[in-house]
Amino acid sequence: MPRENRNQQDAYEKSGHMPQLAFHRVDPERRIGLPAGRYTQPIQLTVIVLAGFITVAVYGGLALIPDHYITQSLTQRGWVPRAIVVLTTWSLLILGCKVLKLRAQRKALRIRIIPDDPTFTLSLLNVESVLENMFERVDRPRDFVLFNRVQLALSNLRNMRRISDVGEVLESQANTDEAIFDSSYTVVRGLVWAIPVLGFIGTVLGLSAAIGEFGQVLSAANDIETIKPALQQVTGGLSVAFETTLQGLLGALGVQLMLTFVRRAEEGFLDDCKEYCQRNIVNRLRILEDPGG
Repeated sequence: MPRENRNQQDAYEKSGHMPQLAFHRVDPERRIGLPAGRYTQPIQLTVIVLAGFITVAVYGGLALIPDHYITQSLTQRGWVPRAIVVLTTWSLLILGCKVLKLRAQRKALRIRIIPDDPTFTLSLLNVESVLENMFERVDRPRDFVLFNRVQLALSNLRNMRRISDVGEVLESQANTDEAIFDSSYTVVRGLVWAIPVLGFIGTVLGLSAAIGEFGQVLSAANDIETIKPALQQVTGGLSVAFETTLQGLLGALGVQLMLTFVRRAEEGFLDDCKEYCQRNIVNRLRILEDPGG
């Protein structure tokens, strides 16, 4: 566990108070002692290392069944299938980590920092107590999409004179969060493009080798009977060459499907954050002058 998280946890234990929601306890990267990416974005170096270990484990398992078709397809077609496995694993790990981090972020929606009393109104008179309540219930609120918005809006409430100003701040931060979430897919989009391209490269390499062998057969053969068995080997090599295209397309299809579901889940989460802020902040807000201010 990083020193910062360990010190925070020790401080909470000494005080006898543990927050309802602690980032180092819910974020999957922090839970295993690794630095965490912002919101649902994982640290790429961590994902790459894990992808390497998983690829080695996969090929180690395939070595136990050397005569299986899948083993032969992934180990006897050159370097391209190995590259496809690495990139596919890398992509799926990114998306899998995003799913786990999204679950951690969603837990913020269950925290109530505003009293349940329907007559409660939020103003300059009680904004400090609301912020204190948030910090008591949530450790490192800025690491959560929802509470980062809430903290930004409430911390600047004294500089605002209209409820619409708070709504504009929340909307601006919502747009920023959407841009952050969208940019977190940049690597996956690149990998989805690269995986089938690798498959085509493998096919081109296989076709080039098969055509070269076909030319050698024609130059060395004296009659048609001699050519037939050689042509059978060449056509067999052509069928093998197209396997890498199939591997690339299957890998890209799997990643694209998972990307679609994860992206939809994140969009739903961002919509839920907007609804939370509208219901608990904007709808309860009243701009009242602080008599002591």
